[in-house]
This record gives sequence, structure tokens and C-alpha cells, in this order.
Amino acid sequence: MNPLNHVAIIMDGNGRWGMRNKNSRKAGHKAGLKTVEKIIKHSIKNKIKFLTLYAFSTENWKRPDSEIKYLFNLLEVFLREKIQKLHSNGIKIKIVGNKNLNKKLRTLLTYAEKKTSKNEKIQINLALNYGSKKEILDTVKKLIKNKKKITEENFTNNLYTKNIPNPDILIRTGNTKRLSNFLMWQLAYSELFFEKKLWPDFNEIDYDKIIKKYSQIKRNFGKI
Repeated sequence: MNPLNHVAIIMDGNGRWGMRNKNSRKAGHKAGLKTVEKIIKHSIKNKIKFLTLYAFSTENWKRPDSEIKYLFNLLEVFLREKIQKLHSNGIKIKIVGNKNLNKKLRTLLTYAEKKTSKNEKIQINLALNYGSKKEILDTVKKLIKNKKKITEENFTNNLYTKNIPNPDILIRTGNTKRLSNFLMWQLAYSELFFEKKLWPDFNEIDYDKIIKKYSQIKRNFGKI
């Protein structure tokens, strides 16, 4: 059975779910947050140590200002209301991405990271204002600036995801089969699972099915 240490998820389909069920994209984002809570709990139950969630990409800035404002407000409210519970449950929060966000949110994210920094039950990596192409370019610039030799090891150790193991599994909901500029370096040998359900409809049974499929895969990593 393959050990499962790190799951990465592209939570696609909130807006479509909202329009289909509530005639509101915002309602879809709110429903998606409930799924996040369920999947975090189920990840802990399955003793998964790292869960990376693609929360907001560098390309998402192209969306309407009203939707962007709502998304960040939703995140702010969630953290303010849930940070103590997350901390009490041994959950560590790590922000992966460019933290060039509004001061209020940036302060809250820093607080959440600091408060939960010593927790060990599970690490939730929020890919926020994240783009893999920018991460790779930033890493190259950093290595050159610090006059470090460009090796695979040095490169990996200077990514946003430094000290985070590569994902064993990538799950993308929403019936779309692409990476969308997400963890392109880190996903080189991950097992990819594309789920037809929209993110708010994704549940623990769906998650368990993927975990079971993963456990049955023979992973060679280039070997026979």
C-alpha cells in the first residue's frame, strides 16, 4: 500500500455550482468553504500530514472586483471565526504564494501562521495569490541573486514550498483536466485524479475512493 503523506487539491467549480443551484457565484464559494472543512477533517482521519488547497491563483485577479473582494472577505471571516478551533485541533496553517495582499488580510494570515506554527496533526497549505510560473521565476532570480549554484536540490529548497514534501496525489474537481499553473515543479511524479463533481458536491466518499485507487497504483518513479 502506498503511503499517503500529501494531498493537493484544485477546488474547481464553486462558481458554476453557485449559478446552477443558487443563481449566485458567491453562494458557490460559500458552499465550497463547507467542503473545505469536511475534507480537512477527513484528511486528519486518514492521517494525511499535508493538505495543499489552491485557494486563489495569480490569474484569478482577472475576475470581477466584486467577486475578488467577496472571496477575500470570506477567507477573513473564516480565519477569524475558525482560527482558535483550527489551533485547538492541532492544525498548522501555511500560506504558499505571493503575500502582496491588502494589509488587513496579510496581518491576519501572518497571525494564523504564527499561532499555529507548532501544531503537528496536519499542515494546511493555502495556495493564495499563487502561480507556479511566478514561483519558478522567483526561485531562479533568488538563486542568481544569492550566487547559488542552480541544482535540483537548491532549486527545490528555494521554492515557496520549501520543507514541504511533494504531493503524492493531485485532485481536481469540476470536470476539467489541466493543472492551471499549480505546483508544476512539485507535481512531476504525483498521481493525478480528475473528478467530474463540482467542488461543493465533493464529499468524503469521493475522497475515500480516490485514496483507495491511489493505494493500488504501482509507483515506479522511472524504475521497472
